[in-house]
Amino acid sequence: MSESNAMKLYRSWLESPFFDEETKEELQALAGDPGEIEERFYMELEFGTAGLRGIIGAGTNRMNKYTVRKASQGLANYIIKQNAAKKGVAIAFDSRHFSPEFAREAALTLAANGVKAYLFDALRPTPELSFAVRYLGATAGINVTASHNPAEYNGYKVYWEDGAQITPPHDTGIMAEVRAVDITQTRTMGYGDAVAAGLLQIIGSEVDDAYVASVKAQVKSPEAVAACAADIKIVYTPLHGAGNKLVRRVLGELGFSQVHVVAEQEQPDGAFPTVPYPNPEAPEAFALALELARKVDADLVLATDPDSDRLGVYVKDKAGEYHSLTGNVSGALIGDYEIGRMQDAGKLPGDGRLISTIVSGKLGKAIAEHYGAKYVEVLTGFKYIGEQIRLMEESGEGSYLFGYEESYGCLVGTYARDKDAVVASMALCELAAYCRSLGMNMWDAVVAMYDKYGYYREGVTSLTFKGIEGKKKMDAIMERLYTEEPAQIGAFKVLAKRNYASRERLDMLTGEKSAIDLPVSKVVFYELPDAAWCCVRPSGTEPKIKLYYGVKGSSFEDAERLDGELKEALNTFAGV
Repeated sequence: MSESNAMKLYRSWLESPFFDEETKEELQALAGDPGEIEERFYMELEFGTAGLRGIIGAGTNRMNKYTVRKASQGLANYIIKQNAAKKGVAIAFDSRHFSPEFAREAALTLAANGVKAYLFDALRPTPELSFAVRYLGATAGINVTASHNPAEYNGYKVYWEDGAQITPPHDTGIMAEVRAVDITQTRTMGYGDAVAAGLLQIIGSEVDDAYVASVKAQVKSPEAVAACAADIKIVYTPLHGAGNKLVRRVLGELGFSQVHVVAEQEQPDGAFPTVPYPNPEAPEAFALALELARKVDADLVLATDPDSDRLGVYVKDKAGEYHSLTGNVSGALIGDYEIGRMQDAGKLPGDGRLISTIVSGKLGKAIAEHYGAKYVEVLTGFKYIGEQIRLMEESGEGSYLFGYEESYGCLVGTYARDKDAVVASMALCELAAYCRSLGMNMWDAVVAMYDKYGYYREGVTSLTFKGIEGKKKMDAIMERLYTEEPAQIGAFKVLAKRNYASRERLDMLTGEKSAIDLPVSKVVFYELPDAAWCCVRPSGTEPKIKLYYGVKGSSFEDAERLDGELKEALNTFAGV
């Protein structure tokens, strides 16, 4: 039997003098496990539109210093072709295993190619990296993080000079350069040599100060904050990640003096020992925070993910019960507050735009319409919201009001171009102070929002497909959905099908087809009656198919009933 390509690659890594002994020892330990060897070498870790993300370990399909160097060499090659090497690249990292090491490897590869690297002195939130790119006038940014993935993962996100993650044409250009790099032909240099040559500069407190000032500048109700901040009881957990110092600093400087931090989850730790999954969407992530909240009688409970771009929230009602807010709800709540305060102050622009994604809840559309603003839908990923900010600035048409996505991310202001859990934490605490000034609590604000706009409810489920066979199953499910044209999904009539892979919308009632004015994406979306909808897409960062759905009911109970019916129908329809 002939040797597989994966096995040949495995042997080449063992035999090549390019790879260090530590790497070879890890690989030699796999000699009796052909399945694991196949998983590690059957493909190269794909550098996609979101950069790299994968399991840490030796091999071409793993996150390690060699795959990081390869990505950085490709990025350097692209930057040099853009004649932008002198502007440099800002580099940040979170608390994950090997994040500091991978960030340093990226910096030294860039420096070896004559591209200056600005490397943070310690872990920082993702949104500060987005801010730093523009603050430093850099041509690009790198953040070493795997966001909310399990502990065995790490990743590598690339940003362009506007502070947003790469979008066309830069994404495809960088991807092509990375693919063209031979992993054994990457460059690097010594740390001291890079510093001496002026090609590596350590950054820290100056950028922190500028970033914090920009976040605090987004406060809309300074009077309410001054009057009530000290009365608001807050429990906060950084979930062993990068948010701890800056979230607490911003809140403290604004006068929120009753911030109780979950001690067991305060320190950075890439093993995330107190949670099975460091994701603020997961109820398990809040177990310790809710325990502390009940002890101190907190008004709201906040949790940021490891790179502090996503925020999970619980709020307390008058009976002392805590309610979880999904990303759709917290995003809509913050957006309604921010835009409403702009209107109250006479500062709401006539060409305002509220931006969200195609898989997010549709309450945002109702909010935009209420304020006479334009509602803009973009593809999944906050980089497309960041791109809209840039396009508005370049064209002079449209004013950014607020942007959010269902996956617990939003941005108040335009100082950064990525979702920001630091500013979201501040905005929710500000809203709590504003509610207190009106004799309300945060749950009152949620109920008032539903009473005003309608009883929207959304959900998302997912199924994991690991390894080579899993990827085949995922691809087969999506191919079937691209071609099927269903008249019904359970009891819900399909009004229209949007195939974002072919960029075509099919009206199921008339048979009319029309073009979708968004880039190609692996998404199938179904428009249903009475503002209901559902959608299927493979995750861009994890081996999962995600099923999104939303309904609008006549009451909380009606919305809950419809939500359950659509969830069951969609799972059956998708065949997962």
